Amino acid sequence: MPLAFKIYMASWIVACIVAAGMMIRRRHTIELFTRGYRAMLLQNWKVATFAVAATGMVVIAPYTGDYTWDYIDASFMSLLAFTTAPWVVGILFRCIRYMKDWSMLYIAVSVWMFSVSWSYDGYLVLRDGMYPFTWLPNIFASSVLYFCAGLLWSLEWREGRGVHFAFTEAGWPQAPESSNLARVIWYGLPFMIIVAVMIIAFLF
Repeated sequence: MPLAFKIYMASWIVACIVAAGMMIRRRHTIELFTRGYRAMLLQNWKVATFAVAATGMVVIAPYTGDYTWDYIDASFMSLLAFTTAPWVVGILFRCIRYMKDWSMLYIAVSVWMFSVSWSYDGYLVLRDGMYPFTWLPNIFASSVLYFCAGLLWSLEWREGRGVHFAFTEAGWPQAPESSNLARVIWYGLPFMIIVAVMIIAFLF
């Protein structure tokens, strides 16, 4: 492996270790680990759309012609997107909007990069013994999918507000008033289309 990749890999491993330590220290205040976040995420329509998207990603993996994409990385990257993307999008919005808690911003960026890139890179180094040449384009392509997922699964409906992103609520995250897909489908459709088009594009 070239020296530049060894330095890059060592750098992101250190970044992940630091972020993990910060998450452990702040575990009682990080929304990702709260009951409200789980309730927000485990709505029927969100679980169902995740199952469809993840199945599509995993099923087409061997047919894309991309040697770096297999059943394993398609599976764990899909799971990471579902479990972390709504939280990361929410933290980025709240940190930038309110200009505070920059340590939480560091954690969120680390989780984002681990989910879309570093876990993928590390897996392929272990599998193939070399750093994937697709590491840079993967960051951009996977980040688009990741943020679409985060925005889609952040959609909520509340009496008096209608459909909105859950992270704009003062009490975010919390259990939803409704888990009815019919209330949010038209707002979520653009994100679903982007993801579907990108997945299908890998086949051609």
